[in-house]
Amino acid sequence: MEYTVLARRFRPQAFAEVVGQQNVAQALRNAISAERVAHAYLFTGARGVGKTSMARILAKSLNCPNAVEGNPCNTCDVCEAISAGRDLDVLEIDGASNRGIDEIRSLRANVGVRSMRSKYKIYIVDEVHMLTKEAFNALLKTLEEPPPNVKFIFCTTDPQKLPDTILSRCQRFDFGTIATPSIIQRLKEIATAEGVEVEPAALELVARRAAGSMRDSQSLFDQLLAFGGKQVTATSVHGLLGTAPDERLVELSEALIDRRRDLVLSRLDDALKGGVQISELTEQLVALLRDLMVLAAGAKEVALQSVAEDHRRTLEKQANTWGLQTIVAALQILAEAKQRMKSVTHGRALTELALIRISLLTDMEQISQIVQLLKSGKVVGSTPARPDAPPRTAPSAERRTPAAAQNITAEAMAVVQELRDLEPAPAESADTAEAPQVEEPVQMLPTIPVEPGRESEILSQLIARNMDPQIAQLKGATGLAILGPKHLVISFPKAYDWLRQSLDRPASMAKLEQVAAKVVGFPLKISFRIDEAQVKAAPPPIAVRNQAPPKDIAKDPLIQKVVEIFGAEIVRVEATPEAAGEPEGG
Repeated sequence: MEYTVLARRFRPQAFAEVVGQQNVAQALRNAISAERVAHAYLFTGARGVGKTSMARILAKSLNCPNAVEGNPCNTCDVCEAISAGRDLDVLEIDGASNRGIDEIRSLRANVGVRSMRSKYKIYIVDEVHMLTKEAFNALLKTLEEPPPNVKFIFCTTDPQKLPDTILSRCQRFDFGTIATPSIIQRLKEIATAEGVEVEPAALELVARRAAGSMRDSQSLFDQLLAFGGKQVTATSVHGLLGTAPDERLVELSEALIDRRRDLVLSRLDDALKGGVQISELTEQLVALLRDLMVLAAGAKEVALQSVAEDHRRTLEKQANTWGLQTIVAALQILAEAKQRMKSVTHGRALTELALIRISLLTDMEQISQIVQLLKSGKVVGSTPARPDAPPRTAPSAERRTPAAAQNITAEAMAVVQELRDLEPAPAESADTAEAPQVEEPVQMLPTIPVEPGRESEILSQLIARNMDPQIAQLKGATGLAILGPKHLVISFPKAYDWLRQSLDRPASMAKLEQVAAKVVGFPLKISFRIDEAQVKAAPPPIAVRNQAPPKDIAKDPLIQKVVEIFGAEIVRVEATPEAAGEPEGG
């Protein structure tokens, strides 16, 4: 007797048997009962969630002579022929292998032929998104106005590839992924029917591995029954899949949190020696970090994907210890390594590198808090004194570290201290070497409030903090006005209108507004105006020795640099009388 795989042998034969798609089944049953059946349906969703099975059940319900309230009897010749795929009035077409215009033309030619024995002639087109553009165009007219006894059912995993002209002519039903408990329940029924004893932990592992696909779970379970015999355990599941047990994953994450790099590598090596595949282990770790991220974000009702629910409390403790930002950074590192493993042969080295990088992550939560305090100027401190440096005086009471900064861990403060140590020490002059100076604590540059009376201070800071040579021409400005809480207006005398035009360019304006945001502490808008009341002499012209003929002066490097800085253009070139009469080399 020929063996039939589980996915085909336990295929749903009625609407109620399609697991996890009750809403779709109810809508189709109601449409059949009310005789409001559309001429074309589109079933979309991930692989193995019941799209083709639902299409066959719908075909049986429409053509079964003994159907009751939209449910087929599954005992008549019509139902049995449709279930076996040999009914002449229900044609199943594979869109991947019949995707050309010739096949669609043949379909159009046969659409007008009446059904042999059933009420409807039904076309089930699987993977319809694989049809070519020409095939879709040939199908349009038939799909819009088919004969009254013809129905189309399209199934696809990629609906965005279908033209809008096709989508608008179909009633669309989206099939969701199947929940893990529903898959476990269905696998229990199959195990009972097969007379096999399966551990609950093994069923959960198979269901999690299927990732919402019922067909994938049944195919994997079929393979597992062949591998494990009449008794299936969680150990046999791990041996078949090449995955690591939940306890090993939890221990590995604990070693990462403790930054025990030697322990991380040794546990990884033990897992690989035990038969765990490096690609499967990396994928499990990605799922584990995902679970930690979900728990750290406070979504405690979301189902776990990496380990059983028995480990939820342990993962919650690890998530609270590690912190959301550190977990996110670790997940990004490992996900990038997993992506790179697809195209290399040294997968183990990539995984080990990713785990070591994760173990080197400093507490991101504390670093984030330190950065915020540094930005606000609340964290003060000083760099370590050199042996020959004079003693420092303690900071005043007003400048001591606030209570908010005292909660920072010593490790995070050490990181900040290392950052400060990287700053170059100021050069000592002869005066400072002779007279000891009291060294002030290091602080972040304070921001200036945007309020009346601080205009000149803001303008001076804009000039002082700007290192761009073009924007440094703000020195020619006559003043600054506050037009609103987030709008500054800089004035120039009429003689400096060329400078205003040079600054009023998108690139220069973006740089200037970036510096202004650092000065005042928040983004704002800057605009310019000409102050007619201010009379300021224009800068004297720059005397350039005419070392080249006037017609070639535009190629002079100095002239080209001036044009580049000020965004100007050369209108004409004239030699001054002095330069014209000056002898060469004088």
